[in-house]
Amino acid sequence: MTGYRPGPVAILAAVLAAVFLLMPLLAVVPVSFTPARFLSMPEGELSLRHYRALFENPAWGEGLLLSLRIGIVSSAVATTLAVMFGLGIWMLRPLLAGLLVGFVLLPMVVPPVVSAMTLYFLLTGLSKMNDLVGYDTWLGVALAHVVMIAPFAVVLILVALSQVDRRIDLVARGLGASVAQRAFRVILPNIKFGIVTAALLSFVLSWEEIGVTLFVTSVNAITLPRLMWMGLRDNIDPAIAAISVLLILLTMTILLARLAVRRMLSRG
Repeated sequence: MTGYRPGPVAILAAVLAAVFLLMPLLAVVPVSFTPARFLSMPEGELSLRHYRALFENPAWGEGLLLSLRIGIVSSAVATTLAVMFGLGIWMLRPLLAGLLVGFVLLPMVVPPVVSAMTLYFLLTGLSKMNDLVGYDTWLGVALAHVVMIAPFAVVLILVALSQVDRRIDLVARGLGASVAQRAFRVILPNIKFGIVTAALLSFVLSWEEIGVTLFVTSVNAITLPRLMWMGLRDNIDPAIAAISVLLILLTMTILLARLAVRRMLSRG
């Protein structure tokens, strides 16, 4: 039995669709090399001045490191919560499972502005009780990001769990395995790729989050997307195009890393 192979027409259509989708991204590349002080296409002369500005201005480096810190923490927390919730739903199969899943997925349905305002009031309230987790703190931003990205991680974990054969769990339980042994030695190894995918998606969503970040930050917790938004709002700086090119390269690197991890897990 031979697999399906797309014909030349299908391949051409896929290439044209990919080019159409990538054109806005590719247009940023030449703009980043403009020698002008404003966004424009270079005319005969190329310059790296805006890339140098990224390294000379400490604000860009601080924003990058802060976004990485928030992304890693929020991704780890969101993925952990999603795995715990998914395991509970899958193993216990409660009567109100559908209601619980719908409640967890509410941030995906509620308009982002409503979620941002709710998180703003929550973090301002927390600021009155402590100085670590609250408004305009990096832990407060990470908490807000966890609320927004956890539903996406839950969906991926539930999809991964739906492909696990329940009979292996029944066999483990029949052989006397405890709940922890069933979870860590039987179920989690079978959804390891789903967990990695959920973590990567959570990191990307946290990395690019701007709507909620604008509501819960002011002057202290300036993430990279917020810094880019400030640059476009106050002064259309071509350095925005330069950082956009670097982010595109970073995204491509993450996608390639995901493919490499997938191959490693499939072989293991």
